[in-house]
Amino acid sequence: MQLAARGLSVVYTGPDGEPLPAFGPVTFSIASGSFVCLVGPSGCGKSTLIRTLAGLQRPTRGEVLLEGAPLREPSPDIGVMFQDPTLMPWRTVRDNIALPLELAGAPRAQRYAVADALLLKLGLAGFSLSYPAELSGGMAQRAALGRLLAQKPAVLLLDEPFGALDAQTREQVGMDLLTMWAEERQTALMVTHDINEAVLLADRVLVMSRRPGQIVADVSVPLARPRSVNDQYSPLFAETAQRVRAALNRQSHSSPA
Repeated sequence: MQLAARGLSVVYTGPDGEPLPAFGPVTFSIASGSFVCLVGPSGCGKSTLIRTLAGLQRPTRGEVLLEGAPLREPSPDIGVMFQDPTLMPWRTVRDNIALPLELAGAPRAQRYAVADALLLKLGLAGFSLSYPAELSGGMAQRAALGRLLAQKPAVLLLDEPFGALDAQTREQVGMDLLTMWAEERQTALMVTHDINEAVLLADRVLVMSRRPGQIVADVSVPLARPRSVNDQYSPLFAETAQRVRAALNRQSHSSPA
C-alpha cells in the first residue's frame, strides 16, 4: 500500500497559550513495498510524525493518504512498533505474539500456528512458553516484532524499535527485520538515529530538519538487495552514509528557529 503525507503538520498549544509547532509541513510519498528510514535531530518531531501517520494523532493541517484515500483514524492495514516492546508480562511469548489474532477472533489453532511459525523465524522457538521477564532485550524486541507481523499489516511504522539495544544485538535484530520484510514486502517507514542502520535497511533515507521538522533531504540508497552486514564496508555504502550525514550536519550547525 502506498503511504503519503500531504502538507502535514502538528502544532501544539504551549503553556502560555502560544502555538508550539511539533513538525511540518511535510510532504512525501512511500511507494508500496518500499522500505524508507527517517532520521533527524532529537526533538524534531519524528515520533509525532509516526503517530500522525498511524492515525493516532490528529494533524493540525494537511492529511495522511493511504492508497490515495484520507486516513482519519487508526487502520488495521497499519502496524506500529515503538522502542518499548510493551509485551504483556502475564502472557507467554507465544501468547504475546498471538494476541492480535486472538483479538481478531481467530481460532486458537490458527493463531498458535502463525505464532509458532514466527517464533521459528525469529529464533525464539525455544522460548515460546517463557515470559517477557525471562527474555533479554533483543529477544523481547524480536517477540514484539513477531506480534506486529502476526497482524500481517500492509504498512509498518517503526519508531526507534531497536534504540535501547546494544550495537551487536541491534544489528542482529535489524537483519531479522529485513529478512522478514523481504518475504512480505510491506510498505515500511522506520525512525532511527543510526545512519548506518538507515542506509543498511532502507531504499531511501528521509532527513528531517530541527523542530519543527521538515524533510530537507531524500537520499536514495543504491545498494542491491538482499543486503548483509558486510555491505557496510563497501565504498557505495560509505558514500551514501556520508550524504545522509552531511544533510544531518547541516541541520545541527544551523541556527534554531
